Parts: sequence; structure tokens; C-alpha cells
Amino acid sequence: MMTSSDTPSPEPRDTARPTARCGRVDDARLDDAALLGRMETHLRSWPEDQGRRVFLECYLIMTRNMLAGVHGRRFGDGRWVHRLLHRFAAYYFDALDAYERTPSSAPPVWQLAFEVTDAANRTPVQHLLLGVNAHINYDLVLTLEEVLAPEWPDLEPEHRATRYADHCGINRVIADSIDAVQDTVLEPRMGVLGAVDVVLGPLDEMLVSRLITSWREDVWHNAQDLLACRCDRDRKACLQSVEDDAMRIGERLI
Repeated sequence: MMTSSDTPSPEPRDTARPTARCGRVDDARLDDAALLGRMETHLRSWPEDQGRRVFLECYLIMTRNMLAGVHGRRFGDGRWVHRLLHRFAAYYFDALDAYERTPSSAPPVWQLAFEVTDAANRTPVQHLLLGVNAHINYDLVLTLEEVLAPEWPDLEPEHRATRYADHCGINRVIADSIDAVQDTVLEPRMGVLGAVDVVLGPLDEMLVSRLITSWREDVWHNAQDLLACRCDRDRKACLQSVEDDAMRIGERLI
């Protein structure tokens, strides 16, 4: 018979926040030319009718503009935005490499996006928005968590506000890139752009900019939720919710 002295004490609660995916980023290893070159290499290797080109051509335009903003001191903390930019791109390439190696090993939201690019009955607008959805509503949440995690607990409120301001500042760079995406990526594939009325109605820079800004605002809050998780179980549940939300958006786009 077990006495009170023999009763095992309860296990201590795991209060350590799960470590982010890749830890700190080494600024000295952020090679802008290599990043742009990797995007360009993929584009050269894909045929013109490959649906994956639509998102990556858009992403290349926006990455060039983001790098110009970073080096043009457009942000409060350009070094932080620079790190974020490179880690963000790494999540895209991780998903692409995984899908090309073993499709089922890619995150589900990217499986959906890549599967649609292989379908003949989808539009360039769908190809673009499915990639944007996966990269923002899923990848960006993880990227923000990863880049913020090492500093967030000790960051003063004013510095946290700077991080958020720079996150919002990226929205302006995206908005400034929409015309180029329309003119060089979508319009050549759609014929008369004014006839585009798929999924979201007429595609114009205001609509797309507002959509992405709305998604990115949700992403910031989702990243904050991940940063607040105190154990692996809570983090897994939070991440599953993020993935489920991204999947629901993706399924509505097809």
C-alpha cells in the first residue's frame, strides 16, 4: 500500500518556450545576390507555362524592392528587416525543395498551392494568390516567431513597437510593387487585365494591397500567440490553428 510519503510529486510544468526553428541569423551570411540568383535560377529552369512561375516572378519583384528599401534605409531597423527577409525566403525554398523531392513532405498549404500550379484549368491569379496565401499566412508566422524569439522576452515596449512598425512598413513596399506585378507577371498571361474577375473580382492594386495588409496583420497576431506559448503542446495547437486557417483560405481560392 502506498503511503503519502511514497506518493510521487507531480511533474513540474514545462515553462520553457519551445525553441524557434533555426535560432539566430548570422548577418554576415546574408547574401542578397545569392538569394536573387536562386530565384532567377529556378525561373530559368521552368518552362514558360509552368504555373509556379507566377508566384516566384512576383516574389522576385517584391524581394528586389524590399532589398532596395532595406539598403535605402526605409525601415526603422533595416538589419532586422534584412534578417527577416532572408529567413522568410528560406521557408519558401524549403517548401519548394520538399515538394519537388517528396510532395507529401511539404507543408499542406504549400502542397495545395503547388498542386494547383500543375493543373491546367487554373488561372494565373489563382496561382499567385495561393502562393501568397501559403507564404504569408503560414510561412511568415513561423518566420516572425523564429526571428523575434531570441529577443522578444527582453525587448522593451518601444523596441517591440519598432518591430511592428517595420512589419507594417513592408506593406507599403508590397503596395508599391503591385503595378509591376500586374504589368509584367499577370497581364501578359491574362490578355485583357480588365476582364479578370476570378476569385476576388477585378484585380487592382488597392484590392490586392488591402488583402495582403489584412493577412499580414493577422500574421503578426498569430506570431505573438506562438511567442506566448509556454510548452510544446500549446505551440503545436497554435501552429495547427495557423495551418488550418491558411488551408481554409487556400481552399476558398480554388
